[in-house]
Amino acid sequence: MKIKILVAVIGALALFLQTGRGEEKTVIRFGHFPNITHAQGVIAHALTRQGKGWFEERLGPNVEIQWFTYNAGPSAMEAIFAGSLDLTYVSQGPARNAHFKSNGEEIHVISGAANAGAALVVKADSPIKAPSDFRGKKIATPQLGNTQDISCRAWLKAQGFNVTQTGGDVIVVPTNNPDQLALFQSGGVNAVWTVEPWVTRLERDAKARVFLEDKDIITTWLVSSAKFLRDHREFAKKIAAANVELTKWIQEHEAEAQKLLIAELKEETRAAFAPNAVAQAWKRIKFTTEVSPNLIAKAVQDGKDAGFYKGSTDTSKLVETP
Repeated sequence: MKIKILVAVIGALALFLQTGRGEEKTVIRFGHFPNITHAQGVIAHALTRQGKGWFEERLGPNVEIQWFTYNAGPSAMEAIFAGSLDLTYVSQGPARNAHFKSNGEEIHVISGAANAGAALVVKADSPIKAPSDFRGKKIATPQLGNTQDISCRAWLKAQGFNVTQTGGDVIVVPTNNPDQLALFQSGGVNAVWTVEPWVTRLERDAKARVFLEDKDIITTWLVSSAKFLRDHREFAKKIAAANVELTKWIQEHEAEAQKLLIAELKEETRAAFAPNAVAQAWKRIKFTTEVSPNLIAKAVQDGKDAGFYKGSTDTSKLVETP
């Protein structure tokens, strides 16, 4: 009798453990920036907060998405290197740099997210009318070596200017996006090369005019760590497909998407974003999951022209479709 009871207890315990294991959740750590150009991440984060997770609904009941926000691409890439982040929306410059840094073994693009949305602006009454007028002027960019900084330096070189990291014919001044407005208004710089929503902010608050709109530029990618792709390829495949669906939904439901985005940005930044300003910035951004080989090649060449890439720039392993 005691043996039967013991067997029954052991059986019940085994069933309990199996059930417990069956209910264990796979935790996926997902990053994005609190920015309009990371709309897919911001909106998905908002839906998770509301209990209507876009990715969770497509990955199954035993998956938990943990969202993390970053203000700089290099920080997100370091988080992946450290093993504390699985996937993130990120601008293409830091992603590409991290890919080269790891000899093509760590950061992989699994889907596109956004293109365009960047511009070079000057003051409305500026005497700058032609590229040659930038000689002796100062241009602010968001960060040394970031996407817009590289684009700016490469463009200036193509116009025949000698530009170094510290000076040259035109001085490029890396300046955090939130600090650009005051610097521009005070005359500390003559122009700014930046990305939305900061382009719109400069237009609205500093009466800037767009001198050059940079449309042929990759703005945001969805990237994965090599480990996540290796250990959870089926999840990565479903995430890439869900990103395609979400991007299509954003394209077809602009008003609702903007409303979700504005509310979530307020949660994340404690700052209010004017709906009409978001709508204005939205027009410059192309939300797309396409990963263009031509734009990748152009970005790599720009990096070389700007003097940032001196080692291997092999991108054959950069894009990996799950």
